[in-house]
Amino acid sequence: MTDFLENLSFSLSVTGPILVILILGVVLRRIGILTDAFVQAGSRLVFNVALPTLLFISISTTDFDQAANAGLILYGVLATLVVFVLAEWMASKTVHPPEDRGVVVQGAFRSNMGIIGLAYCVNAYGDAGLVAASLYLGLVTIVFNILAVITLNRALSKRRGLGDILRGIVTNPLIIGIVLALPVSYFELRLPAIALQSGRYFAEMTLPLALLCTGASLNFASLRDELSNTLQASVLKLIAVPVLITTGGMLLGFRGIELGVLFLMSAAPTAAASYVMVRAMNGNAVLAANIIALTTLGSIVATSAGITVLRTSGLM
Repeated sequence: MTDFLENLSFSLSVTGPILVILILGVVLRRIGILTDAFVQAGSRLVFNVALPTLLFISISTTDFDQAANAGLILYGVLATLVVFVLAEWMASKTVHPPEDRGVVVQGAFRSNMGIIGLAYCVNAYGDAGLVAASLYLGLVTIVFNILAVITLNRALSKRRGLGDILRGIVTNPLIIGIVLALPVSYFELRLPAIALQSGRYFAEMTLPLALLCTGASLNFASLRDELSNTLQASVLKLIAVPVLITTGGMLLGFRGIELGVLFLMSAAPTAAASYVMVRAMNGNAVLAANIIALTTLGSIVATSAGITVLRTSGLM
């Protein structure tokens, strides 16, 4: 019983601070301290500057072999593809109307790894978690973007070309930050002290600002709409996908921090970018927003439960 309570306490130490900052974002938005303009500007600052800086500092100051965990990354990519195929098959049977299938599929597989997933890993493992998750985040994010375009194109009968996909990848600030950091890490280049410290200032503000903006962006008022498809996507995202990816990782021998990263990244809620893409392609933006809101709230509970189970089993 003591071990269980200790593991439960650990799980809450991972998810609890994130929940507090998300709620703080909601409250500050309601009382008017955080405005629409602040949330929009803060989100752009996080995505374009702060988060790429965090990833660059993490990878560039780490031994290359430690950051480039090929087995973990390869499994993450393959597992994402398997999840995508299964979600597409299930959506074709259960999601109506057909044009909403892409929204549900994207909501099921596309994790908010860059903000909440990364915050989970940092809270669970500190700098070691950040290092293990950074390159995984970058490469799996590329796969997320490609698969999101494919599923929305299929469901909405749109035709977004390969050129648009590639342009979105090569101009993605997160990918740029990771690519720039790799040669610095590989050749063990030493960054100037002033640049390193300045970068760390940006890196340290990334997750708190990102979580505040995420909380302030949540809107639960429309959850009554599109409830059936919202629940379906949320159950897939919060339960089926983490269980599938984590179980596969266990069977392949991942343990400790590697298994923890797989679980925590897959247990993160649906990425906010999914709403932006659905809206840009004239899909069901209300459904996309509902999935983000419900999975963000539910992820805290589901992730806490998963951490407790994995820690009690001695796997994480």
